[in-house]
This record gives sequence, C-alpha cells and structure tokens, in this order.
Amino acid sequence: MRCPTLNELPPPPPNKTGWPWTEETPRLPGVMPDGSPWPRVSIVTPSYNQAQFLEETIRSVLLQGYPDLEYFVMDGGSTDSSVHIIQKYAQLLAYWVSEKDRGQSHAINKGWQRATGEIWAYLNSDDMLTPNAVSIVVDTFRAHPDTCIVHGDWLWVDANGTEISYGKGAPCDFQRLLRGEQIWYVAQPASFYRAELVRQVGLLDESLELSMDYDLLLRLAQVGKMVYVPHPLARFTLHPSTKTTAFTERHWQETLRVQARYSGRWLVTPRLKYLRYRLFRALPLSLQMFFRRKRRSMRDWVFMQPGSRQ
Repeated sequence: MRCPTLNELPPPPPNKTGWPWTEETPRLPGVMPDGSPWPRVSIVTPSYNQAQFLEETIRSVLLQGYPDLEYFVMDGGSTDSSVHIIQKYAQLLAYWVSEKDRGQSHAINKGWQRATGEIWAYLNSDDMLTPNAVSIVVDTFRAHPDTCIVHGDWLWVDANGTEISYGKGAPCDFQRLLRGEQIWYVAQPASFYRAELVRQVGLLDESLELSMDYDLLLRLAQVGKMVYVPHPLARFTLHPSTKTTAFTERHWQETLRVQARYSGRWLVTPRLKYLRYRLFRALPLSLQMFFRRKRRSMRDWVFMQPGSRQ
C-alpha cells in the first residue's frame, strides 16, 4: 500500500496539532531513482487497552509517505475504545484483529507471520515513528546489504507527548549487546530488522514477556551486522503503566536469564547493575525520591532500569 496523504486520513480531534495530526512526511516517488520498486516495509503494532495513545501511533506509521508499506494492528481484545479507533483506519491497514492472544510477543508474531515485506519492525501502541523514519531506514538497508538491524536515536516523551530528553544510540554488535545493556545502544521503537534473517533465527520467543526484543537482537547480531543511524527514528513514551515501569523487577530477572542463554551467566556488569537497582529499591521512599531529583539526565534514570524497555 502506498502511504496515504494527510487529507486521506480521518480528521484529527480539534485540540490536536503537529506530527502526526496536522503534519505529514513528503511522499516519495513511486519507484526508486534507478526505476526499481521500493522494498516493502511491514510494521506490526500490538495493542491492548491503549486507546489514549493508539491513534497517534497509527497515524505516525501511515503518514510516512512511503510507497510500499504494510501495516498490521493486532489488538488483544481491548475493552476500551481501541477497536473504534482501529476501525476508523481499517481501510488503510493490511490486516487488523481484536481477539484474545497469549501476550505481546504472540501478537507481534501473528502479524509477522502475515507480513510479506523485506524489512520488518514492530511499534508498540504507545510509541510513534518520527517523520521520514521509514525512508531513512530503507536507504540504510540498501547501502548495507549485509545488515540485519538498522537502529537509530529516539526521543523520550511523556504521556502528553511533551519531549523529556533525547535518547542517543551507538554502534553495536553481539558482544556489546551481551556484555552491556541494550538501552545504551538500541531502542526497540527505533529498530528495524531484515525479514529473511528474522525468519532464519526465528520470531520472538513467546515465553518472554519483557525482554523478547533483547533476545531477538542477540540472535540477529550473531548472523549479521548492526548499523546505527544518528537520527531520531521514534518517540518513546514514558508513563506509569509502561510494562518495564510497572514490572521492573521481573524485567531485570528476565534480562539476566536471556543473557545466560548466550554464555552470559557470569557476566559481571549487568549483575552489578541489578544489585544497584535492588539496593536502590530497598531505600526508604524519601531517599529514592531525593536521588531521583538529583539525577543529571534521563539516562541516569534509565540506568536504574533493566537492559531493554517495552
């Protein structure tokens, strides 16, 4: 599907302006400069009771101005107004469903199993793509044929869409991912994968609830290169119900189990950071708030979090 124009989308609510409500990405030509077709990009959005953010997410994908985009919304049977929002855009989606599933990883896998694109991604229903993100990613994959992952920078925003901080990625490979922490290199909303390699290493591990993206990155990094793009590709929303905010302890434990799968059982750095987190959480709440007020940047706060964020 060729991405629609702003005028082809349902009108935004009266109080919404800017990207992706009243702004759009300029449309690319129908074919690449050499006359060949653009590679198809398939994006899956898993969602469950995220009506507050969902429409913004959908519009940020549809308004990429890209000539061949395949977009799936896999809703887990929401009881809020999510289905109503999805139905507004249904004619522009490759597929959507609202039914009970086995969790986020299962929902994404269901979408990817239907996908026919050469480049895959998933975007959670409380995050957004930035303008031109898809075209930047496609150009990078074309320039690096042996690449398995393209990832970039991101913007931290609050529940109201207000920018909090700039998240900067970094060049990465399998060893850095394993011995460090994902958040220092790769943000999930700002990462895209070569589809044939995802099929080769396997889709998301549905037994993982919080670190499935980290596990997939490690598997992909064993079979191909990772290319970092110093440009913001996504907006990453922070709010109290974010999974890694609500389940930080479980996320730490799951991340450490994933590292153990790849000969990382005795890695020292992640376990020291986990110990630091446990000590921090053991402090009285007044002291926790004092140290948080003293943090010098958003990344200092993220340092208290596990190796990846959903």
